[in-house]
Amino acid sequence: MSRFCVIGLGRSGRSAAALLARLGHDVVAVDAGDVDDPALRAAGVDIRARHAGAVPGVDVVVKSPGVPRDEPALAAALASGTPVWSEVELAARHLPNPLIAITGTNGKTTTTELTAYVLASAGVPAVACGNQGLPVCDLVGAADPAAWLVIECSSFQLEDVDAFHPRAAAVLNITPDHLDRHGTMDAYRDAKLRVFENLAEADLAIAPAGVRIPGRAPHRVVGDAPGPDAAAWADGGLHVAGLGRVCGWEDVPLRGRHNRENVMVAAALAAHAGLGARAVASGLTSFAGVPHRLEVVHERGGVRYVNDSKATNPDAAVAALDAYPERVHLIAGGKGKGTSFAPMAEAAREGVVRCYVIGDTAEQVAAAMEAEGVPVSRSGTLLEAVSDAARRAVPGDAVLLAPGCASFDQFTSFEHRGDEFRRIVEEVVGTV
Repeated sequence: MSRFCVIGLGRSGRSAAALLARLGHDVVAVDAGDVDDPALRAAGVDIRARHAGAVPGVDVVVKSPGVPRDEPALAAALASGTPVWSEVELAARHLPNPLIAITGTNGKTTTTELTAYVLASAGVPAVACGNQGLPVCDLVGAADPAAWLVIECSSFQLEDVDAFHPRAAAVLNITPDHLDRHGTMDAYRDAKLRVFENLAEADLAIAPAGVRIPGRAPHRVVGDAPGPDAAAWADGGLHVAGLGRVCGWEDVPLRGRHNRENVMVAAALAAHAGLGARAVASGLTSFAGVPHRLEVVHERGGVRYVNDSKATNPDAAVAALDAYPERVHLIAGGKGKGTSFAPMAEAAREGVVRCYVIGDTAEQVAAAMEAEGVPVSRSGTLLEAVSDAARRAVPGDAVLLAPGCASFDQFTSFEHRGDEFRRIVEEVVGTV
């Protein structure tokens, strides 16, 4: 038995603490907030709320993704040389399952869900988990040991891996994000690339062209030309190394250029797990998407209302605008991450009729938009933004929530923000 300290009692922290208690370890769980969990206490976990200092005498620290490295208990553990694991690292050490790991600045949730769907639709047991919502620790002792676990990995989870060894790993893209936490692009990129560290020659690594992949795994490049080591769109179809042409782009329901990349990666991962071209195509062409990612929540009077609340950085908002290039009423703003809004404003210049800014970064987003000649309404709240946009929209327009920011100024999560958008649209649209 070892003594563990779990720092942060959010969703993944609670899952990690419950697993450790179940395995018979001595567990201390700390959180800066006023939290409690009667079930964990009943399992023997020593919960310390409003904790702001070191926890001495522990063998391993398990860090929740939301905990910054300067948090006192974590900083003390790092300074003392105590091993620090993410919840993903902890879970992987206790799982017999084959693992697929997917990371990237944008697209990782869709690609995770799509990969698991393609496998499951072909009769191969698969579970999507990780950063997309289901803690990996919840699956220890609960998942079919033969199931492929498709894990969405954030940079905050990957910076604290050690022995984590997926059978296949993909980095979709690396663009500026979370610089308020990582400090530099180099640190952010290095955290992402740790997903490849422990891959072996029998495994698969996937990355964009130009990204150097550490480790020994053979790799495939997501690109524009078919080849022996590539997954690519060419001549109107998806080509995957070893499978040939899988399907046509017009057969895939997912919209936007960024989703072409997501589909390419999912196809290559499914092929590595043993699926043939027909099975891969069947899954790709029947996948309807996931909530909060270019989700059409309402249509009325020829106006489409689209929820892309998962666009939590400017590059994700750019991808959303690529999917809806014309006659867009864009709702943007929220809690910033230290990134520039200039790329989002440049993408909005041609097709955005008006931008409705909300949240903490409203003035920053407004300044970037106005610099590109995009008309701006300073709505302030999501309710006002939807109301303003609904009054102005005409048949053929799209009202697009693609904030380009985190949600934690006015909402508890991007899911909360997206759910509120859906609720507000349903209430407002019937009255304008």
